[in-house]
Amino acid sequence: MLRSVNRALTAAGGLRPCFTRPLLLAPVETRRSTRPFHLSSSINEPGTKDSASSDPASSTSPAEETRKTLPQKASYIVRSILHGSEQVRQETKDTLSKVLARGKYVHELATHRVRPGCMDEYKAIVSELYPLVVRTHSPGVKLVGSWETDIGDLDTAVHIWEYQGYPALSDAYSKNRADPEYQRLHRKLQPLLLSRKSQIMLEFQFWPTHPPVAKGGVYELRSYTLKSGTLLEWEHNWRVGVECRRHHEEPMGAWFSQLGDLNQVHHLWQYSDLQVRKEVRESAWSENGWPETVLNTVPLIQRMSSRIMLPMSFSSLK
Repeated sequence: MLRSVNRALTAAGGLRPCFTRPLLLAPVETRRSTRPFHLSSSINEPGTKDSASSDPASSTSPAEETRKTLPQKASYIVRSILHGSEQVRQETKDTLSKVLARGKYVHELATHRVRPGCMDEYKAIVSELYPLVVRTHSPGVKLVGSWETDIGDLDTAVHIWEYQGYPALSDAYSKNRADPEYQRLHRKLQPLLLSRKSQIMLEFQFWPTHPPVAKGGVYELRSYTLKSGTLLEWEHNWRVGVECRRHHEEPMGAWFSQLGDLNQVHHLWQYSDLQVRKEVRESAWSENGWPETVLNTVPLIQRMSSRIMLPMSFSSLK
């Protein structure tokens, strides 16, 4: 019985157990006068209340108040250190939504792994399917470009779509599902694929997507997986870095992910050939600001990859 009372007292308010030795046969009044305590209503007789619970101002014991406030204070301190104050977090949210992205378009990166030996058949079908999508949904949907990977993930096709906001994207998805011709061509495409991946992205405000152009040569898609919470720092440094690179080459587009694989950034570049790519990248190091951009962004990266791609015949960028 004594152990039960001790456990109840501990649960009631973290009080030190009152009976740790055999009970002495002292008068009840003496024990109460030397060690007063109140039991919470959870262990009182039914229908009764103690004096502490009847007074709202004294319903929480000092021990309970300590346990309640210290974790809250510690949590606030940790949140402030890791994430900044409430004001900083709100400013960060506003920056991401209003400054980081242009906000005009939504882009989709579609990656298809094609069965080895089936790429020609695959390209024949998408050269019919994708222009159909553009005609059906124009002007709300545009095809930025379609490429076949030449170096990197082989037997892979990459397509970048542009939508006039999320409503246009949702509308295109719905109409494609209901379009018999789209479904017919899509069914012909499916047996040729090993896997498909879709990622929704926004373009950086300082780096708009290039309009359709025929330059020839090769395209490079560089993809970076960043550490969580470092996108703003990445953007700040690349605002400087891209201006250094503009002196030697014209960037074709840059996006950061919103749906699908998160914390990812993609850059698209165009070169006449791989030798020119080498020379352009080397000459960028002579520009003030480019070494600093590399130095400041490398610690933010978890993983990176590069694809050298050849444009398909119907691509807008080729």
